[in-house]
Amino acid sequence: MPRAKRGFKARRRRKKILKLAKGMYASRRTTYSVAKRAVFKSLSYAYKDRRLEKRDFRSLWIVRINAACRAHGLSYSRFINGLKIANIGLNRKSLAEMAAKDPIGFEAVIAKVKQVLP
Repeated sequence: MPRAKRGFKARRRRKKILKLAKGMYASRRTTYSVAKRAVFKSLSYAYKDRRLEKRDFRSLWIVRINAACRAHGLSYSRFINGLKIANIGLNRKSLAEMAAKDPIGFEAVIAKVKQVLP
């Protein structure tokens, strides 16, 4: 039986890793074994940071809403509580956008919330 060198499949697997390593520095781009480690690490960072990005944006929205609420004499927690009591279904992303780009509309929401709060 002739010896099988696994040429095509192995080459295809290595080329896939080296293609993912494109743009990396020095031997991370050219040497397969180093590139493989770098690519696996970068893919794991990418997976983790896609989840962390959601957390970071939510905290940014909360900071923006809090700043806008305090300008109108209300704390963030009392504002969110008032939204729930007034049954206003705006999420934090849209509230932060409104606070930054539409201050008149945000003032209207604040006025509704202040009516409901004791």
